[in-house]
Amino acid sequence: MTDPVFKSDFLSTLQARGYIHQVTHPVELDAAAAEGIVTGYIGFDATAPSLHVGSLIQIMMLRRLQQAGGKPIVIIGGGTTKVGDPTGKDTSRPQLTEADIAANIASIRTVFETFLTFGDGPTDAIMIDNDEWLSKYGYIEFLRDYGTHFTVNRMLAFDSVKLRLEREQPMTFLEFNYMLMQSVDFLELNRRYGCTLQMGGSDQWGNIVSGVDLVRRVDHKAAFGLTTPLLTTASGGKMGKTAQGAVWLNAEQLSPYEYWQFWRNADDADVGRFLRLFTDLPLDEVAALEALDGAAINDAKKSLADAATTMLHGADAAAHARGAAEAAFEQGKLSVDLPTVELPRDEVIGAMIAAVTTRAGLSTSNGEARRLAQGGGLRLNDVVVADGAQLITEADVNADGVFKLAAGKKKIVLVRPV
Repeated sequence: MTDPVFKSDFLSTLQARGYIHQVTHPVELDAAAAEGIVTGYIGFDATAPSLHVGSLIQIMMLRRLQQAGGKPIVIIGGGTTKVGDPTGKDTSRPQLTEADIAANIASIRTVFETFLTFGDGPTDAIMIDNDEWLSKYGYIEFLRDYGTHFTVNRMLAFDSVKLRLEREQPMTFLEFNYMLMQSVDFLELNRRYGCTLQMGGSDQWGNIVSGVDLVRRVDHKAAFGLTTPLLTTASGGKMGKTAQGAVWLNAEQLSPYEYWQFWRNADDADVGRFLRLFTDLPLDEVAALEALDGAAINDAKKSLADAATTMLHGADAAAHARGAAEAAFEQGKLSVDLPTVELPRDEVIGAMIAAVTTRAGLSTSNGEARRLAQGGGLRLNDVVVADGAQLITEADVNADGVFKLAAGKKKIVLVRPV
């Protein structure tokens, strides 16, 4: 089956850059996007103080919509966060307090301002908390108005529910209501702002289709859904997850240097795809970078890291991050921009380097650190350490109170005994 040929800039761009997985009513949506302003939304629940890279493809979809002359709506799920999306999870989310949710929303808001232009214009982005309407529904009113439009039979058939039950994991009635709440979000946005498009990841297809059906069935208006492919790395890992934890978007949770390093360390096979999805570089430039091979692919990775970091943290932060990385990895220099780990002095001085390497987050166990040393991959102040039992001494700490610890070619930190 060949891909459809789209006429609108919006869908043509999404198709060329690899964003599209499924679309409801593609011909209608393409015609609407070609003829006028399409208003579309994506919802983000406020379960943490920051979103992570796994959410970035959705943020970029809103950016593409605005670049093509559409109007993006960011829904911050103050209401749905209280319930918790069961999609892809075997356990219920921890219940957050109102104060927790409010603090998370305030922190998350700042990231979107770097990707989207907000304002009062026809294509300016707006940000809305769905608690604005969800908290005002009475339970009986909600069931009466919307419960009749959803059948348990159909809800059980959606992957988000079916897979959870097949794994014999409990699913609370609270979570079972999430699909209804997300669908009502779409209906409310359609009524209030003329929003006709809901987007999300492929795991949201069931929820999105339910929202499209609700708008079309209740108000008999146009409504469309579009999902992106499930994003994994070439090695099969989940996008945004590393051995060190989540790759957060807020600088308070992850420094610009570490963010730059995440992109710089991308698998060779991912570079072209990531350039298309996560940067604004023209496609002909992406094709040229993607064609590089051998050691030259590192230049493409640096271009990816520069562009992605500039978009989130700004050009100065990207330049500092690149300079720090090149100084540390290519020139063997110290840099204040390197991530710094503070550890209790009595647990560092006189301790085996394998143990300190693990405490600093460069290895998952002392055994792994010892094997790393035996293979020549462990360095203390740029000197190879062959024995993981070697002790850290006061002489290893420089005048600034730190020493440099590196594991392999991609992991490096400054350790500060305190």
